[in-house]
Amino acid sequence: QVQLVESGGGLVQAGGSLRLSCVASGRTFSTYSMDWFRQVPGKEREFVAAISSSGASTYYADSVKGRFTISRDNAKNTMYLQMSSLKPEDTAVYYCAASTRLPMWFRPAGMDYWGKGTLVTVSS
Repeated sequence: QVQLVESGGGLVQAGGSLRLSCVASGRTFSTYSMDWFRQVPGKEREFVAAISSSGASTYYADSVKGRFTISRDNAKNTMYLQMSSLKPEDTAVYYCAASTRLPMWFRPAGMDYWGKGTLVTVSS
């Protein structure tokens, strides 16, 4: 069992930056691939970024490529999402998720564990 807790969300102006964190409980964090998803009310949950269990491989949605960076520190059981050049359309609840499907998985269905989310609001 893995519990995930996100933090770092908040209100930021367009063009600004935020760093989200996702802390995992348990001793097996390094065996999971990890993802960030986001969701706007009334819309489907959207893939943002993924990172392999070792951190060696990453993958991004086209909408955030070049602006967001996913990383992880397995010694701290923590994953990060550095968000820069934020746009109003990045406004959403951001969720971290863990998957046993290796090397990476990009769909909400099939993620094994989810956090409760952290709200990011980007004002224009």
